[in-house]
Amino acid sequence: MFVAFTALTVSIPLFLPLTIGVVAGDTIAGEASLGTLRALLIAPAGRLRLLIVKYVGALAFAAAATGVIVLAGVGVGALLFPVGRVTLLSGDTVDAGGFAARAALLALYVVLSLSGLCAIGLFISTLTTIPVGAMAATVVVAGASQIADALPQLDAIHAWLPTHYWFGFGDLLRDPLVWDSFGVNGWLQLGYVVVFGGLAIWRFLTKDALS
Repeated sequence: MFVAFTALTVSIPLFLPLTIGVVAGDTIAGEASLGTLRALLIAPAGRLRLLIVKYVGALAFAAAATGVIVLAGVGVGALLFPVGRVTLLSGDTVDAGGFAARAALLALYVVLSLSGLCAIGLFISTLTTIPVGAMAATVVVAGASQIADALPQLDAIHAWLPTHYWFGFGDLLRDPLVWDSFGVNGWLQLGYVVVFGGLAIWRFLTKDALS
């Protein structure tokens, strides 16, 4: 469990935002750069459906990447340490079923945390035809948010930053489960999805992508 926990802790600040930035930043800008966006828009699916599919694809990639990290952490932990009851941060122990449930909750929390960044990357991707620029901008947003979150002078905005609750999954390794961070983080990420998803829709629906 704690190998998976450590793997997620190491991956969240840089590696996962980097991969999400690449995927989300490439959603629309990549199609425009390759010249395939025009063909996609000629199809009867429509722009809104295309945006939704692109966002779901980016989110699915986030889920896949997180799942690989958790499973790799569990596998390495099983090789390095005795297999048995797992001790939680609260000092209590859980059996194999409780261990699997906690691992699944860890993965779900991280995917939830990345959902807002996926929406930000999707919006940025609608602003340019240069995918590398959209990728870099998405990663920069994640990095800038983490830097701002570490500055005590900006304490007033910390709770509104998309990365503020990224490390709150430690609450899921206690008994009883503490859901406070999960709920607050969920509402925060939903806000980012609504705002930046709405901006992406507005931009994409009004964008002259056929010129």
